[in-house]
Amino acid sequence: MPSGGAVECLLLAREEAQSEQIWSALVHPGQKLKPGALVRFESPAGVLMAEILERQFFGRRRVRLWAEDGALRPGSGQGDVDALVDAMGHVPLPPYIHRDDTPEDRERYQTVFAAARGSIAAPTAGLHFDAALLSALAEAGVEQTSVTLHVGYGTFKPVRVDEVEAHTVEPEPYEISAAAAAAINAALDEGRRVIAVGTTTTRALEDAARRGAGRVEAGRADADLFIHPGFEFQVIAGLMTNFHLPKSSLLMLVAAFAGRERVLAAYEAAVAARYRFYSYGDAMLVI
Repeated sequence: MPSGGAVECLLLAREEAQSEQIWSALVHPGQKLKPGALVRFESPAGVLMAEILERQFFGRRRVRLWAEDGALRPGSGQGDVDALVDAMGHVPLPPYIHRDDTPEDRERYQTVFAAARGSIAAPTAGLHFDAALLSALAEAGVEQTSVTLHVGYGTFKPVRVDEVEAHTVEPEPYEISAAAAAAINAALDEGRRVIAVGTTTTRALEDAARRGAGRVEAGRADADLFIHPGFEFQVIAGLMTNFHLPKSSLLMLVAAFAGRERVLAAYEAAVAARYRFYSYGDAMLVI
């Protein structure tokens, strides 16, 4: 910041169809950074500049990013920004992990399925898989297919309303290839069980089925479903998921699939056995 103060910026989502890098971001300290303020991030790799364009809801800011001339010199302005973010950025570890991030976290807090930029956090159910396990599943005859999904900041928004139906979950972008859609639809047609790895994957698949009138529709879209008890699932018949926070939309999704009483019993057993919860914690398979 020009005044010399320290600034932290968590990039949430980049606006599409922009020649510039304009992002929705969480900026701290936000109150001091009004529209028009400039922030300078320095590192051995170069200098990244940010301009606060406007305030958004829930403490967010709309920011424009650019690299100072010569920074990393990968060839284009867009590449400059991406390369600088990779070089100077830190892994945003969950707040209940009370330590600074390390270089190893770039691998540990990432799934083996990751391929495209865009998620603000790892879809944590996928953290339980590695290449050896995927190979063992394939040898056992378990067919596998992947979708692209980007966990959004809204996933972590607690439910603060008395009436569940009044809560809204922010849309999360996903993309399902034609091959993945065909494989999932074939399994449904043949009566085979589709097991989703994670609540975010579940939202994407069920959203795609809603758009496709019961068939998983290929393409890109934003999952805007809020899945809570009473929801009728069209795709998944099994769910691999971590243990989630109370009063979260994720826990409500699991309860919608497995039944509230069964889920509460599972959580009571997990607490009694001192299971680890949340991102780096334990998981359960619901079938």
